[in-house]
Amino acid sequence: MNTFEILEKVQEAFVQTSWLERIAVVCGICQVLLSKKNKISNYFFGIVSILLTISVLYSAKLYAEILLNLYYLTMSVYGWWYWKNRTNAQPVSITRASKKDWTVVLSIVVGGYVLLFLFLHYVTDSDVPMLDAFVSSTAWAGMWLLAKRKLENWILLNISNFVAVPLLFYKELYLFSLLTFVLFVIAFFGYFEWKKIMKTSTRHAHA
Repeated sequence: MNTFEILEKVQEAFVQTSWLERIAVVCGICQVLLSKKNKISNYFFGIVSILLTISVLYSAKLYAEILLNLYYLTMSVYGWWYWKNRTNAQPVSITRASKKDWTVVLSIVVGGYVLLFLFLHYVTDSDVPMLDAFVSSTAWAGMWLLAKRKLENWILLNISNFVAVPLLFYKELYLFSLLTFVLFVIAFFGYFEWKKIMKTSTRHAHA
């Protein structure tokens, strides 16, 4: 398949995409951009995107993906609450993940991978259970770190994105593969922007 054919496939995929899906994607990109800027409003757009995505997935009878998005929804609501810090005090600062956090991350990645792989392999007709399970489990861990404002959330999310891009391309979902690549780039710069914000906050705290 040459470059022209690939671009033609992407164009066809965009034309065939419903407005509901397009709005979900736009809100999803807004969520990542606002997360990069350390804005709590990122969760509003994230939640809207997730709810619209669930509606689309229900119509497509992709029930396993609905379960994953329900997890995203739960973590987004939790993240919104956590960032506000319950008492409307100062928002929680960006920090590095602790050893305890990494233990939780490892548990989410390994536990999520095993459960998802078993589900996809034995219950569904998935032809890529290993990669699909890995993409989801690392994304789960990244969302958990994002909710706690941990710098390393971008690393986990981009590990997921890095594998998701070729996986989506392999499944001939060219538009979503392209969008995931865009999110990969945004998350890459998001890591350094959060790191800069974290260092600035630390200097002010010790001033």
